[in-house]
Amino acid sequence: MTKTTVALQAINDVKDFVNIVMRYDFDIDLVSGRYAIDAKSIMGIFSLDLSKPIELNAHTDNADDFLKAIDKFIVK
Repeated sequence: MTKTTVALQAINDVKDFVNIVMRYDFDIDLVSGRYAIDAKSIMGIFSLDLSKPIELNAHTDNADDFLKAIDKFIVK
């Protein structure tokens, strides 16, 4: 599993993020506090507190391409 932190500040960020995530076969979760949702669910993402960075868990061992694709959302 690969973990990182992402920030989705605007509605367009969420839309772009989901479009990227949908391209990958493996499960991807977003965790905020005690809530964990499917990163491929736009409605699920909007149920989270987007004012804070969100933990991302990608359930794969080979996430290099995925991490490059979402680089602009990763909190550094």
